[in-house]
Amino acid sequence: MTPSPPESQGAAAPHVNASVTRIDSARDPVSEGRSQAISSDHPSARSARSSGPVSLFSGMPLAEIAARAGLRRIDVLAWRDFDDPEAGGSELHAHRVVSAWSAAGLDVSMTTSSVPGGRRVVRRDGYRVIRRAGRYSVFPRSILSGAVGRIGTGDGTVEIWNGMPFFSPVWSRSPHITFLHHVHDEMWKLVLPRGLADAGHLLEHRIAPHFYKKSRIVTLSQSSKAEIVERLRLSVDRITVTPPGVEPRFTPGGERSEVPLVVAVGRLVPVKRFHLLVDALVRLKARQPDLRAVIAGEGYERPALEALVHSHGAEGWIGLPGFVDDDALIGLYRSAWVVASSSLREGWGMTVTEAGACGTPSVATRIGGHEDAVVDGTSGLLVDSTDDMVDALDAVLRDEVLRRRLGVGALDHASRFTWDATARGTLAALGTEALARTD
Repeated sequence: MTPSPPESQGAAAPHVNASVTRIDSARDPVSEGRSQAISSDHPSARSARSSGPVSLFSGMPLAEIAARAGLRRIDVLAWRDFDDPEAGGSELHAHRVVSAWSAAGLDVSMTTSSVPGGRRVVRRDGYRVIRRAGRYSVFPRSILSGAVGRIGTGDGTVEIWNGMPFFSPVWSRSPHITFLHHVHDEMWKLVLPRGLADAGHLLEHRIAPHFYKKSRIVTLSQSSKAEIVERLRLSVDRITVTPPGVEPRFTPGGERSEVPLVVAVGRLVPVKRFHLLVDALVRLKARQPDLRAVIAGEGYERPALEALVHSHGAEGWIGLPGFVDDDALIGLYRSAWVVASSSLREGWGMTVTEAGACGTPSVATRIGGHEDAVVDGTSGLLVDSTDDMVDALDAVLRDEVLRRRLGVGALDHASRFTWDATARGTLAALGTEALARTD
């Protein structure tokens, strides 16, 4: 989820390439098992049976992991705070993880950029947030603070590398890990002028990886791990996969919409490519005359999306409600016939598994992250183009048997992911680095 948000029998589904990227993860650590309902070749299933550093702490609760590894005081560095108006899945992930760590007795301090109108120091769910500087000055200021020993001197350091790195391996005096959800790659060109975009791409792909070669990287999915290895050339043996959880409030219930309803949730920003989804929905409307759609979320692309919807004369059936609270979001997931994602880059795609926990299948782009969040042909369908998106959405809406089967698969798949497992897996990765220092 991002803070910017939330049946008729027909023809059989068209052929959609159901192959999944094959990744050798035999030594990659994970935190929990998986049901036999998922193919043993699917990335999430392979993660489940793999072994590695996390196995040192197998089955341990958070407090026991911390005690065994000697972890008491943890410094976390993040670009944005959870209260930031542009916060998304990365910030939710960090919040849920460090909240769990704090509840287990760890002293966690998180350094972020400032929040407009927000206090400089706040305490949230047991951990402290220090909003140190502006949106971009937070990077040099945090690096300087680390260099002079103001941060990174406790029992562990966690860096969240979200495009721009903090270079914690250079200055951290404590055992450290880095959360890297996905490679940004083309995203630089979507949000920055050409010169700055080229510089950002160079920094991410050529300069920064040199400083992280010996660091433990924690990412969300096997498919993101494969991209990190391929594009950043980081060692496969130093990358741990720990999937994000699903909030327990996301459950089946309520009633489905009486008419075909497609729901999408996310920040209205270029990487989500909602303009492509709108184009697909407009084409789909010719096949599904009763179609309705909701794109829930907020962001700076709202004016452009509103103009696009208006240009198609679709205001009457494509809704842009903006931010929706948790109750409304759950209601959207439960009433939707299918959830769609046209994103270009994801570390996972938490809206997909949130919807799945409500028994709603998905149609999503075949990208890193989605390849794990969606079990293609079992919990949803992965697509390679806008044409495929139209065909797959039409198939799910038209075929009740397919829709119900995918919904059951989505519920089963989502049931495997808990935030407790995520918090334990990430702390175990840090604990492994801490124990390595004592060997």
